[in-house]
Amino acid sequence: MEGRAMKEAAAGEIAARLSSLDDLYFPRAVQSTAASSDQRKSILLDLLRRDPAVFLERYGSQLSVDELLEFDALKHDYEVDWHLKSLRKKISPTSEELKSRSVAVRNRRLAYLNELVSKGQYFSEDAMRDREPYLHHEYVGKFQDLTGRNMARPGERWSETLMRQAEEAKLVSRIREEQQRLGVAESDWVGNEKMEESEHDDEEEEEEEVESEHDEDAKMQASSSIVEATRFTDSNGSSNNREQNDRATFLPPEEMQDLMDQFISIMHQKFLSGEDHQHLDYTKIDNDETLDDHWLREVGLDAEEKYFGED
Repeated sequence: MEGRAMKEAAAGEIAARLSSLDDLYFPRAVQSTAASSDQRKSILLDLLRRDPAVFLERYGSQLSVDELLEFDALKHDYEVDWHLKSLRKKISPTSEELKSRSVAVRNRRLAYLNELVSKGQYFSEDAMRDREPYLHHEYVGKFQDLTGRNMARPGERWSETLMRQAEEAKLVSRIREEQQRLGVAESDWVGNEKMEESEHDDEEEEEEEVESEHDEDAKMQASSSIVEATRFTDSNGSSNNREQNDRATFLPPEEMQDLMDQFISIMHQKFLSGEDHQHLDYTKIDNDETLDDHWLREVGLDAEEKYFGED
């Protein structure tokens, strides 16, 4: 009909431009005949003439504002009109649409977060530590006994133990690099926890030497005592100072759990704010309409609880 079909020239220009794009999607059934640019243009032009709604569904996101205007001649078709409105909302949304989109994205990310938590991998302690080793160290790692991380685990092959130890060394290196960048005292670097204790022991030895420098016999006795104390430390694997340090470092289970909860909460917020883009495809999450079903179920459950609660 007159005025109810796209201009042939416009259709040809759209098909020609899209045919030059790299990695443009084509169904498997026609991939073998879409080798050359002319073949691709022919396939696109045929689909545009035959089913413009499917064309918009498949390639609409690749079209410019001016190219979408050419489809206005086909707005009498309900499906074409629906796709045009949807595409234009994404290109130039109103303030209300932006607000609605923001709410939808937030809810979809929260729904996806709930799925990740239920699966128990992405937000496991080890996985979170891999992503944010320094943050983990500051909240919980420095209160944990890290020697166990390098030990072989039940049922683990020796090669697996070696690989895990190598990964652990990388994480420790990343923590130390961040500590150095932030200007943390060297004695507080991960792995250097005993430096302060050693310096304290040296100070005590110096004081003993100063106090006894006028009495050679007392000095010799003090030195003997130090040697004996060192021998005792070596044979028992720990000293009184180290035991005191351990008691000051390791926290009660309830305090450790509180710190872990704080760390997990921060990791959740980082995910929701889009800071995990190196690990996840936010575009896929934010555009996944199936995640809206989670909140529809939640609304249904809330309505059901309210109904029975009023009874």
